[in-house]
Amino acid sequence: MNAGAISRWLTGRSAEDDAAADAARVPPGWSYDPSSWSERIPLAMLAILGMCIAGYLASYQLGIIKGVFEPFFGDGSQRVLDSPLSRALPVPDALLGALAYAADASGGLVGGRGRWRRHPWIVLAFGFAVAPLGAVSILLVVAQPLLFHAFCTLCLASALISVLLIGPAMDEVLASLQLLRRAATRGDSVWQTLWHGEGAGAAHRLHAVEA
Repeated sequence: MNAGAISRWLTGRSAEDDAAADAARVPPGWSYDPSSWSERIPLAMLAILGMCIAGYLASYQLGIIKGVFEPFFGDGSQRVLDSPLSRALPVPDALLGALAYAADASGGLVGGRGRWRRHPWIVLAFGFAVAPLGAVSILLVVAQPLLFHAFCTLCLASALISVLLIGPAMDEVLASLQLLRRAATRGDSVWQTLWHGEGAGAAHRLHAVEA
């Protein structure tokens, strides 16, 4: 007896119930659930890796360590991390990056499977956290050769991670946006659907009609 069969025996569900639940998690026209753990756990692991890299770089900017690992570009890492742009804010940019990655990891793990339809606001907030980090990382990579004439290996690795997060995160965001669009097309409350998930908008509309 496998884990799924044991779970069904304990909860009284049938295999058909599980199949129907799995199908409901897949957005119309899609072949997979963008909110499944198999999609989100790798993203959370990437974000945690990015947080560790950014935290290591921040420890240099804060003076906790005297140097950073740089296998390719000589003193490039120091030049980039000590640049006026990196220290333009009261808080070092690597520390902000570490905090952003922590938010990405947390946002990737909150909510269960099918959260694109159950908690669209969580998905949209997750996408809002991921996309700006990727955009800022790309700009900082472009700035390295143009402004500082130097490269930072770990900065490039961190930027790559932030870019890799964007695509899968936007898949989930797209599924939630499509859900909100379908709610609007049906005349359901988009606001209620956003905060309470699929079906809440329709219930709100029926309640308003009955009132």
